[in-house]
Amino acid sequence: MGLAIKAFLLLLFMVFCSGVFSDGNKGQASSRPSAVNIGAIFTFDSTIGRVAKIAMELAVEDVNSNSSILGGTKLAIKMQNSNCSGFVGIVEALQFMETDTVAVVGPQSSVLAHVISHVSNELRVPLVSFAVTDPTLSSLQFPFFVRMTQSDLYQMTAVAEIVDYYGWKEVVAIFIDDDYGRNGVAALGDKLAERRCRISYKAGIPLELGVSRDAVVDILVKVALLESRVIVLHANPDSGLLVFSVAHYLGMMGNGYVWIATDWLSSLLDSSSPLPQETMDLMQGVLAFRQHTVDSIRKRTFFSRWKKLVGGSLSLNSYGLYAYDSVWLVAHAINAFLDQGGTISFSNDSRIHDAEGGRLHLEAMSIFDGGKLLLNNILQTNMIGLTGPIKFNPDRSLVRPAYDVINIIGTGFRRIGYWSNYSGLSVVSPETLYEKPPNRSSANQKLYTTIWPGETLIKPRGWVFPNNGKELRIGVPKRVSFRDFVSQVRGTNLVKGFCIDVFTAAVNLLPYPVPYKFIPYGDGHQNPSYTDLVDKITEDVFDAVVGDIAIVADRIKILDFTQPFVESGLVVVAPFRKLNSGAWSFLRPFTAQMWCVICAFFLFIGAVIWILEHRLNDEFRGPPRNQIITTLWFSFSTLFFAHRENTMSTLGRFVLIIWLFVVLAINSSYTASLTSILTVQQLSSPIKGIESLRKTDDPIGFQVGSFAEHYLTQELGISKSRLIALGSPEEYAKALQRGPGKEGGVAAVVDERPYVDLFLSTQCNFRVVGQEFTKSGWGFAFPRDSPIAVDMSTAILALSENGDLQRIHDKWLKRSACSLDDNELESNQLHLKSFWGLFLICGLACFVALFIYFFLMIRKFTRYFPGARHIKTFLSFVDEKEEHSKTRSERRQSDTTSNGSDKEDALEREPKRREREILQNDNTNIGS
Repeated sequence: MGLAIKAFLLLLFMVFCSGVFSDGNKGQASSRPSAVNIGAIFTFDSTIGRVAKIAMELAVEDVNSNSSILGGTKLAIKMQNSNCSGFVGIVEALQFMETDTVAVVGPQSSVLAHVISHVSNELRVPLVSFAVTDPTLSSLQFPFFVRMTQSDLYQMTAVAEIVDYYGWKEVVAIFIDDDYGRNGVAALGDKLAERRCRISYKAGIPLELGVSRDAVVDILVKVALLESRVIVLHANPDSGLLVFSVAHYLGMMGNGYVWIATDWLSSLLDSSSPLPQETMDLMQGVLAFRQHTVDSIRKRTFFSRWKKLVGGSLSLNSYGLYAYDSVWLVAHAINAFLDQGGTISFSNDSRIHDAEGGRLHLEAMSIFDGGKLLLNNILQTNMIGLTGPIKFNPDRSLVRPAYDVINIIGTGFRRIGYWSNYSGLSVVSPETLYEKPPNRSSANQKLYTTIWPGETLIKPRGWVFPNNGKELRIGVPKRVSFRDFVSQVRGTNLVKGFCIDVFTAAVNLLPYPVPYKFIPYGDGHQNPSYTDLVDKITEDVFDAVVGDIAIVADRIKILDFTQPFVESGLVVVAPFRKLNSGAWSFLRPFTAQMWCVICAFFLFIGAVIWILEHRLNDEFRGPPRNQIITTLWFSFSTLFFAHRENTMSTLGRFVLIIWLFVVLAINSSYTASLTSILTVQQLSSPIKGIESLRKTDDPIGFQVGSFAEHYLTQELGISKSRLIALGSPEEYAKALQRGPGKEGGVAAVVDERPYVDLFLSTQCNFRVVGQEFTKSGWGFAFPRDSPIAVDMSTAILALSENGDLQRIHDKWLKRSACSLDDNELESNQLHLKSFWGLFLICGLACFVALFIYFFLMIRKFTRYFPGARHIKTFLSFVDEKEEHSKTRSERRQSDTTSNGSDKEDALEREPKRREREILQNDNTNIGS
């Protein structure tokens, strides 16, 4: 029966369309007819309709009085009242115009637009709506539907950005339960989700028998019991005012509430201003949106004309301006259509006919032949109207969507800013921002101060704990070890511990009461899996989890955590042994590699000094045995700066200075390290940290339920077969004492730092080796985007600043003297890597000195003996010169008389004489 009624209504409407679009004579009209008919469908007695009717009449009058439009062709408009009802609107539309109609302005209702758009597609008549904002009316489904206003898709984006701007996470949506309300709220949900916000509750106002006060009361009573206090009202003027009236009666317009109304409220205020004071009192502090229209001289002139015409009985709203511009848009498109040679003609479609026995006369319906051309002209229009630039984007929406953000105060309202799709929220008009590059950064988003419900300037928190007896279900781990952190009191439902005291102290600092109850989780035989515990929040088993919960990446993806109240990280615990001083302790400061390099450099430096000094320095001459002993003695005596041999060459002194600096550094380091070894008790462990542990195949212990198992296997790639689960500090100690041998022990235990510190407070035979290899902390877990998580973080910071957090820590986790032992594990020996820079510099200096030395020798050789055949002569010359040097040295030591200087001069002249003789002999040989 329902399908039959729907089929009948559709056929009935198609008959109506035949009346609207029928052609009395099917002949061809002239290219410039005397008149062109357009239609208009809207609700005459509505807030929008009363203004739109006058605005469209003025538009037709202005078009016909402007000779530059339509070239003498008159524009005629026929208006039809839809009475805000889809069914009634279709029936009444049967009596629409009998003349040829090329376009329809309207409808006003989204419900009616969905039905009429189907017919508009079939008959190819453009449907230009100045009031339908339903975002689901797309050009893909309805190609002949043209929206001459802003889609609710943009308005809901503005609402979502307001919610995000003030830091709220959840809203309640109250809407009129029709296509307009449902589709608008659906768009709001999508836009909120993009900003990690959500609609926590949707309340649709039924329209079966009109909006009743009782139905609204029932809805708002449920809303008052909810947590969220941010309410978005997407309705029509009648139902919206009723909601405000009931909310005021229930005390929901006071402190703590936030009301955001869509543009229905601004339309009502603009059309009926001023409203009665008792009506304005119902909505003090409400935020609302109004479609932004450009302020221009033409717009102000039209407002003055409007006031004179209506005498102040009816004000002009933005929908009236869009209705006026819609008529002008159609007029410009028709003018372009006629200029292109288009004709106003209609034809029948053989596919449209009555069913057998039908009396609807569907065969009388006609199709506008030039509809597609006229539609293209409408979409290509680029004009300036009362609302501003009129131009369509490729998706057939108006360019530059923007809204005014208004705040209801006293007897009127004030604008606190703007929203535009170009740059978001701003206190600067969109027209000014269009001239600048777009900037949607959070620092650029700004609104003026808002007066909220309750006449307060303090921004509402946006949520409260519901006053319906519901308590927060707090999951706590039922630990069997390390019970100082959190544990259940045996035989009771009470829980205690360090983490519980921190949570309780933080809750007491919140500015509102928080009802809660602790629910232990675990079997009581072993520590529960913390991963399973926090997953219970996503499964809605718990509202939060309190305890020693590590904040790790996998958990942050699905939950919100508070500020960490304990710094944590994974560390390695291993047994150690004491290193006693022995007979060979003096060798421990340096590693074996370091000792070898030091010895090699002593020999190397001795050889370099011998090369540089042998020719000139008599102390490095003599029998080979004496030269070797002298060189070794000189080299090793530099260790104590006790060398007695002098260096005569500049290069030798250069090398020696650098080597003495290296020796100084080695001596100082050795002395300091040896002093530490002999005076401080040293501790030694074969495990040096997580890296050395990874390189072995020894078993590793971890705490049951800890995330350490996942980290070791997934992040570090350690085989799961090497991991051994341990459940208590006692098991830690036994496993470490047994070791990795056949007794089933472990080489080390990997656990979080707080557990390890508590373990080491009573176990003095183990130590932490290496550094922490993760950085994390402990926090309380809440559902994603939970507002209480932010307030709890603030409270934890306050506990830290006032010292309460440290006092709670000392109460539960005060360590004994054992854990305060300052002895550290064996300090690393001095390795070559700490000194290789010095050795490198010294080695380079040696090679540079040798290079210069040999370069000078070769240069002198080529200078005196250009032929290779004189090498033997050159060598004999060198030997002779060295012999003279030796003789000169000996004579210097023996001659102490006054004539010693003369002998020395004679000896100095002898080599020069020999050089001249050799050169003369060379010249003679060369000449021969």
